[in-house]
Amino acid sequence: MGRKNKSIDRHVMPDAKYNSVVVSKFVGRMMLDGKKTTCIGIIYDAMDKLKEKTDKDPLEVFLKALDNVKPLVEVKSRRVGGATYQVPIEIREARREALAMRWIIAAARAKSGHNMSERLASELLDAYNNTGTAYKKKEDTHKMADANKAFAHFRW
Repeated sequence: MGRKNKSIDRHVMPDAKYNSVVVSKFVGRMMLDGKKTTCIGIIYDAMDKLKEKTDKDPLEVFLKALDNVKPLVEVKSRRVGGATYQVPIEIREARREALAMRWIIAAARAKSGHNMSERLASELLDAYNNTGTAYKKKEDTHKMADANKAFAHFRW
């Protein structure tokens, strides 16, 4: 990260089907080797599968799943007087969203069998129901921050 200039938040255009900026950001994070069309197809298939499984609006399920996975705090290493402490810090909203998306995508990729749209749909459904790998990652992050609460005074 540069020390001189503050990075600029680029405005993301909403996606075509759901008219959602969040889905568009998810496409960007999931994309590999610039294959945006492939990625959009996978996400829309996953949303269709969510609609079949839940009988609810897939965008609503998707956003709720993301909210359930968003972490509130994380730990960062701080070096103080020769010792390294894991200091819990609160996360700003943009990073919370980015981490949640990243964890859901990583969990879907790590699953075996089936195609990516089915794995993504199942991970989103798990996150919606407060279960699954991505939700566990959030819980582990919170537990680690809670365990290191004593070092919170090293935050600056």
